[in-house]
Amino acid sequence: MLNLSVVLEDSARRYPDRTALVCAGRRLSYRQVDEWSNAIANLLASRGVTPGARVALSCPNIPEFVAMYHGILKAGAVVVPLNIMLKPQEIAYHLNDSGAEVYLCFEGDEALPTGDYGRAGFADAHGCREMFTFAGILSAGTGSADGDPGAAWAPLEGMPRTFATSVRSPEDTAVILYTSGTTGRPKGAELTHANMTLNALTANRLFDSNAIRHDTYLLTLPLFHSFGQTVMMNAGLATGATLVLLPRFEARAALDLMLAEEISVFAGVPTMYWSLLGALDETVDVARIADNLRVAISGGAALPEEILSDFADRFGIPVLEGYGLSESSPLALFVDPQRGPRPGSIGVPVWGIEARLVDADWDDVPEGGVGELAIRGHNVMKGYLNRLDATAEVLRDGWFRTGDLARRDEDGYYFIVDRAKDLIVRGGYNVYPREIEELLLTHPAVSLAAVIGTPDERHGEEIAAFVILEPGAQIGADALSEWCKERLAAYKYPRSIEFVTTLPMTATGKILKRELTAARQAVAS
Repeated sequence: MLNLSVVLEDSARRYPDRTALVCAGRRLSYRQVDEWSNAIANLLASRGVTPGARVALSCPNIPEFVAMYHGILKAGAVVVPLNIMLKPQEIAYHLNDSGAEVYLCFEGDEALPTGDYGRAGFADAHGCREMFTFAGILSAGTGSADGDPGAAWAPLEGMPRTFATSVRSPEDTAVILYTSGTTGRPKGAELTHANMTLNALTANRLFDSNAIRHDTYLLTLPLFHSFGQTVMMNAGLATGATLVLLPRFEARAALDLMLAEEISVFAGVPTMYWSLLGALDETVDVARIADNLRVAISGGAALPEEILSDFADRFGIPVLEGYGLSESSPLALFVDPQRGPRPGSIGVPVWGIEARLVDADWDDVPEGGVGELAIRGHNVMKGYLNRLDATAEVLRDGWFRTGDLARRDEDGYYFIVDRAKDLIVRGGYNVYPREIEELLLTHPAVSLAAVIGTPDERHGEEIAAFVILEPGAQIGADALSEWCKERLAAYKYPRSIEFVTTLPMTATGKILKRELTAARQAVAS
């Protein structure tokens, strides 16, 4: 029997007084966080949440995320983490599709009114019966660091700080992470307690992390995303590490925390490394940061070689790159720390994982050839929630087709050469063109639309849309972009919209996005 909450509970038993979380100067011990999550589990149980029920969570990188995530698990429920940038109609879709019974939502502020968006989405989620909003302990004035961090939240009043954690099977779903291909709407990848627990332990094995070393992590990767959730939060909790939470990434703030908290483990997407290097000046004690920094991890997109070498020159350690997906919990392949980085490579399979390159019929491609990367092991999801056909397309005999084309060199290192699908990765976030295209088609002025990713120095890729207007319709590109912005998360809407009269198509009517990309690149050059 296994419950993912063991990563917190075991450290709370072994190191109750060790600092677990640091946020905006506030420090919480493992005992406090564990008791807080117990109170949340009691709250959920009192509201009729039973093992296997789904509970959605919208929350930035603040202590509430850690406590509520593990409180949901302790109650035996399934965590459905939502991107905090989702707009109301997107929230409603996720609540309805996941079948969430309860929704926990951070109140937010004027800059990001998460609570307002959440309430509007909840109103259209007919199966979600209850919603709780919270302001966060840092704004709630909860008193001393020795006190109860949940005391100021009214729903927890009178809730016991002990809870008998629900016993779950390793194959029971622990977390549903939403992802998507380039067709259809986002799908919920069901990740089991075994998937998530073993992936966190694999991260610790990979980076030589242990309780005796007592690392200090800087958590600025979104915890609603699999990378930050598994590789940083759960892996760090499992070794009794101290997790320093930065709700919104700002390069100078991150550098200041690296100094003040003596950060030893940092993970980010390439744009974060680009920003950190750009923020360095004579006032930053790079030598002190480098003395403490033991591991630097990058994922989400390929790290440019120039940034990789510049970081190694300034901080004295290499950036370790890897590959994973929400469907793989996410760690799948990673550069072997003992063999060092290989520019352009996503590395080799991590412990317990197999990889191969296959053709359309699932047969292995000849040595040296390019094929679709497939993986098998303890990290692979059990399937997409309520989507048997979509699951059957990507899973066979335990093998998962990633949708990415790759090659393998003579040393067993894998290199992504192209995407088999049209996925756009903007600043480390997955953006799915079909979702944007479908939204554009709901505008009365739009007849047809195609969305592609274009190279961008800062974000890796930027989103561009090609639009054919309805006869006689008139709307400006900026106005249409703003219309999308009001309906999509901030990282999704197209920054560039070009009005065209035709789109390149095959004889069967399929839009040739490669031709759009090539034409755009020719203009840029």
